[in-house]
Amino acid sequence: MYSEKVLDHFSNPRNVGEIADANAVGQVGNSKCGDIMKIYMKIENDIITDVTFKTFGCGAAVATSSMATEMVKGKSVSEALKLTNRAVAEALDGLPPEKLHCSVLAEEAIQSAIADYYTRQGLDPKDFGIKVCDGNCEHCSAHK
Repeated sequence: MYSEKVLDHFSNPRNVGEIADANAVGQVGNSKCGDIMKIYMKIENDIITDVTFKTFGCGAAVATSSMATEMVKGKSVSEALKLTNRAVAEALDGLPPEKLHCSVLAEEAIQSAIADYYTRQGLDPKDFGIKVCDGNCEHCSAHK
């Protein structure tokens, strides 16, 4: 059912925790949906120098959070914005169809943290093509 990479990132997640002086923090999900991901980033000179996560959810949610942080660490903000849920799922050697939503949440969590970074810089995230998730799944059409 799950690939070895998914099991590894679930059993040995990378980059777990908080960054006390994070200058980018994003959270997506909803307790009604079952998974909540929070991403913390330290961005310096447009480079993600550190990134961590805290996730409440299933094993696939933890694994996709772990993989997504590995994929954006050391990248520029513009490179990180190009991360797709498909790339996260492929990096984990696939996910069961019923767990693909976890990779979508991982992509959205990265974008949410970067949106927060832009907002702190006095910039509008929408100017960078970021759709900001407000965590209100009942009124969102992004996952339908």
